[in-house]
Amino acid sequence: VQLQAFGGGSVQAGGSLRLSCAASGRPFGRYAMGWYRQAPGKEREFVAAISGSNGITRYADSVKGRFTISRDSAENTVYLLMNSLKPEDTAVYYCAASRFSDFRSVGRYGMDYWGEGTQVTVSS
Repeated sequence: VQLQAFGGGSVQAGGSLRLSCAASGRPFGRYAMGWYRQAPGKEREFVAAISGSNGITRYADSVKGRFTISRDSAENTVYLLMNSLKPEDTAVYYCAASRFSDFRSVGRYGMDYWGEGTQVTVSS
């Protein structure tokens, strides 16, 4: 199983980026997937997730209303559209996938597969 993230880069505050995460090795259309980030000197934190069963989404409070997670199950890809970016969004962003479809199981067992990160830098 491999997860590969694309789309990071440098933007000015207020700008937008779209991250993509392509999964290979198994179909992930029925499983929960998500995005996490880690800023320098900080612990990795949850950003957004989408369930596998019915496409329910969840977001960290810090990104609600600005970020949108979506998936293309046929392409085994999950996206993160980031609008109104702020300097505090600067971090390495990681995509992750679970062997479960629901958030309760993800919350209990965590994500099972992780991709290499992609850097997002937002300048003021």
